[in-house]
Amino acid sequence: MSQELAGLIGIIIMLVLIFSGMWVGLTMAFVGFVGFVYLGGLQAALANLATTSYNTVASYNFAPIPLFVLMGNLVSTTGVSSDLYNTAYKWFGQLKGGLAIATCVACAAFAAICGSSIAGAVTMGKVCLPEMKRHGYDDRLATGVVASGGTLGILIPPSIGLILYGIITENSVGKLFMAGIIPGLLLTGLFMVTVFFWTLKDAKVGPPGPKISLKEKIVSLKGTWIMGLLFLLVLGGLYLGIFTPTESGAIGAFGAIIITLLNRRITWKHLLESVKDTGMTTAKVGIMIIGAYLLMRFLAISQLPAMLAGSITELHVSPYATLVIILAFYVILGMFLDILSAVIFTVPIIYPVITGLGFDPIWFGIIMVIIQEMGLVTPPVGLNVFALGSVTDVPMTQIFKGVLPFIAAMIVCTLLLVLFPEIVLFIPSRM
Repeated sequence: MSQELAGLIGIIIMLVLIFSGMWVGLTMAFVGFVGFVYLGGLQAALANLATTSYNTVASYNFAPIPLFVLMGNLVSTTGVSSDLYNTAYKWFGQLKGGLAIATCVACAAFAAICGSSIAGAVTMGKVCLPEMKRHGYDDRLATGVVASGGTLGILIPPSIGLILYGIITENSVGKLFMAGIIPGLLLTGLFMVTVFFWTLKDAKVGPPGPKISLKEKIVSLKGTWIMGLLFLLVLGGLYLGIFTPTESGAIGAFGAIIITLLNRRITWKHLLESVKDTGMTTAKVGIMIIGAYLLMRFLAISQLPAMLAGSITELHVSPYATLVIILAFYVILGMFLDILSAVIFTVPIIYPVITGLGFDPIWFGIIMVIIQEMGLVTPPVGLNVFALGSVTDVPMTQIFKGVLPFIAAMIVCTLLLVLFPEIVLFIPSRM
């Protein structure tokens, strides 16, 4: 059996195991280890397993993951999401569809301190849905905007998905964070435009709320200072080159503790729950990264990625035609896997093809995340929709109908980024 065929069989076995219910991280580790035994021998495979496991969790580049997760957990358990929504409601609530527009703004702000899509959808759903329901909003608009707005958590930095992409591809996490800012704001704006046109067509789906005085609007801004300060600390230091991503994660986590203490928002119970959740998430991600590296090294010695990249190049197909196929694959994958699993599972195979076609790896990382956002709200298994369904009594069919206009907004955003890559690369190129 040739090395390339062994790599292909390994991929097929891995897909079968994943879709039969085996956990992604363990599947990649199993296939990577067994494949390495077949191609390189047992002693080499055991040595690879030992060094990969140690080097992954002991790596300086791995440290931002628990730090940013802790920051998000601390902030999400202390009521900041309610403050963000209250402020956005005061500024936009009096417009047609104003509460839905406010939800877009609050989701974007919460994403800047959370980094998780499902956590964003569930947290903002608990805050926003009762208020929209009280004001007579259509269930499709209310749930659609929350489920879609929650996906901003994996695009607007700090994003765990972007950290993982940077670690696995050995690209700058700081540049990936900076690259996500303008696309994140662009997609937020497109979500708001979607709400505007939806309510313009049918005002009953999103009736305006009561008028708020300018004084009340200004006073409401005091509820956003925690988010604003953390965002400036983390991303301002990265942009100016003062902090590395690891240092900015430490400053963000420490800043979240200090700020919530000073604001008297945190209790020992909150702190212990946040640390526990952080430990569980970090362990899960750590195992997945170890599995990804084991898989990558098996595929590397099998020469399968190099063969795929070479075969695609020899076909003389347009690089953009290949990109469309890859992105369609990601949309389908996102229907069944969360962003962490999808990034770790696919990047070892896709990344050599993308770089071989001449695409910028930072730009592709952002495009990939937006496409994954689509998968998170696309039927039949949009994870954000099912997560939101757990905190509301709205039928799944209604939620899926509600997200369709926002999927169109994501497609428009993707097209703009493909046509104008400078949207993504403008800030990173000036760091």
